[in-house]
Amino acid sequence: MKQTILTVDDSRTMRDMLKISLVHAGFRVVQAEDGIHGLEILRDETPDVIITDINMPRMDGFGFIEAIRRDASWRSTPVLVLTTEVDGEKKSRAKAAGATGWIVKPFDPAKLVDAIRRVSA
Repeated sequence: MKQTILTVDDSRTMRDMLKISLVHAGFRVVQAEDGIHGLEILRDETPDVIITDINMPRMDGFGFIEAIRRDASWRSTPVLVLTTEVDGEKKSRAKAAGATGWIVKPFDPAKLVDAIRRVSA
């Protein structure tokens, strides 16, 4: 059975690039436009890994990670942050919120797939 990846990013271009890369690697991809939309999708989907941006409208990546980590259903689901941010303080804040890993955009599809496989093994 294919692993399901939830991607949460407000950029349509980034969502499209992620979907193409991940579907090509054999994953099923579900997409959300921001943290609020991501939480709505989690009512009906059970992703194996979540990939989220940080800077988004309505609910940013920090709030999204904190919200899912408060829910026992999602406490152990790996969360990779995929962002343009390189600030060490933001990286530390994401880790404290419950992020599993941090990847800086632009991403290398092969490295992203490797990271997904490592955190979901």
